[in-house]
Amino acid sequence: EAAPIRRIHVSDQGRFGSARIDAAEQGLEALGYVAPNRAIGAALWHGLSRAPAVEVIAPARVTGSELAGASRIVHYEVAGEARSLSARLVVAADGIRSLVRDQAGIEADHIGYEQVAITAVMTTQRFHDYVAYERFTEEGPIAILPLTDGRCGMVWTRKPAAVERMLGLSDDEFLREFQSAFGFRLGRFLRIGQRASYNLMLSRADRHIAQRLAVVGNAAQGLHPIAGQGFNLGLRDAMSLAEVIADRRVAGTMDPGDANLLQDYADWRGNDRRRIVAFTDGLVRLFATPLGALRSLRSLGILAFDVLPPAKFALARLSVGAAERVPRLARGVPLAGVG
Repeated sequence: EAAPIRRIHVSDQGRFGSARIDAAEQGLEALGYVAPNRAIGAALWHGLSRAPAVEVIAPARVTGSELAGASRIVHYEVAGEARSLSARLVVAADGIRSLVRDQAGIEADHIGYEQVAITAVMTTQRFHDYVAYERFTEEGPIAILPLTDGRCGMVWTRKPAAVERMLGLSDDEFLREFQSAFGFRLGRFLRIGQRASYNLMLSRADRHIAQRLAVVGNAAQGLHPIAGQGFNLGLRDAMSLAEVIADRRVAGTMDPGDANLLQDYADWRGNDRRRIVAFTDGLVRLFATPLGALRSLRSLGILAFDVLPPAKFALARLSVGAAERVPRLARGVPLAGVG
């Protein structure tokens, strides 16, 4: 159910600059894939059901976490009943407002972009041909992503003051305004599904680790969707943690919460996160500027990027997480000691 992104088209509304990145020109099968969340969730549950060593406790609500000697205790509720468990390593993967991270003494910065993303699935007059579109407007970027059934996923970034009105429009009214903002590269927009919205911000935990604790995914960082890198970065968090644990097990270290092991994980993730956050945040701020001179230079930059193969190659590799050390699992290679 994952649709490949074979090309990316970048443009700036009302300006002459545009750029295209082609997977085939970079020697790649795809620059990325778009998969529905329900399909990812179903695959994860299927994998868990085939892992006899894994105990799934769900539904449940975590209520707290505390250090207890060589372990960390997690307190949780199931059907209103208070319970707890003890582990040598706890992984905080409970989102931007992570309770587990906060109670371990790890602070996080939350910087709002004064933008709201409106999301929906759309039907278009023309087939998307597996092209992803990124169009920059005065209020924020528009992204259109290919889906396997010929439909498209859309993300329309607007100022907070406009969102209530946009969500209150009829489908036809919404499509007319979206058409005006995006243009006709996909012909007319014919139908749209249920719309949703969420505030956009940059969130960064001060650290990836504490005693007997590793932080991954949105609990470690939450990014603007402008470059589509937040989910990928979170996956690499999980893959990297799994890799350092597997390598230590092969070397004879059986404690997954060992301080040196966790520091290796933190060093690895810190470099990856700094690079991706700088790239994503820089794009947001560059394309949010209202200054005419900078907008013209921005368009020239997009146009120059389109004719510079090294720049395209670097961005293509960044998009697939291949700019620095890449976890084995991200390359399809088994973990150490795992068949």
